[in-house]
Amino acid sequence: MNAPVRVVICDDQALIRTGFATIVDAQPDLEVVGECGDGRAAVDLARRLNPDVVVMDVRMPVLDGIEATRLLAGAGVAHPVKVLVVTTFNLDEYVYEALRAGASGFLLKDAPPAQLLHGIRTVATGAALLAPEVTRQLVGRYAARIRPAQGTPDDVPLTPRELEVLRLIADGLSNSEIAAALVISQETVKTYVSRILTKLDLRDRVQAVVYAYRRGLVA
Repeated sequence: MNAPVRVVICDDQALIRTGFATIVDAQPDLEVVGECGDGRAAVDLARRLNPDVVVMDVRMPVLDGIEATRLLAGAGVAHPVKVLVVTTFNLDEYVYEALRAGASGFLLKDAPPAQLLHGIRTVATGAALLAPEVTRQLVGRYAARIRPAQGTPDDVPLTPRELEVLRLIADGLSNSEIAAALVISQETVKTYVSRILTKLDLRDRVQAVVYAYRRGLVA
């Protein structure tokens, strides 16, 4: 049998932290190896325990989840840790910054337990968890806060078709939705996504969305 996915849970609310831990530990393929209540403790714990996934709250004392994520998974980190951000959507105004900081995905705190478990498993495999319907809301809400970098689409090293796929990713479309929009197969979409990530030196779809908005490729 494969070893269980090792998870650290960081949330300053003990009730939520305990609830998450109970849900995760009930799964035979998942194991909670540590819990903490602030970002600094999360960084120290993750560096010491080397978990597969850190489930990270955003608003916490001592060090918030954004900075903790940047320290664990941001640019220049030698051995980045996979971080799954959980947030109270209507309150946390800096979730997008957490994704820019290197998080592999995010969930809302009121998501059902099955989504939390799916999120942990997805992030653990190296894939990004970026639910299309939530992406549309999140990006639409915070796009105005993102300052596009200088440059034009002509500066982006992608073919016109790849650029089209990138824009659809940034709009929050899933692979199946992109396939339907462009009248191509899902396997072809996967190939385009892989090429885009490779050409732009991006880790996952989360970073692709951030890139598209930072470059001003979507409104």
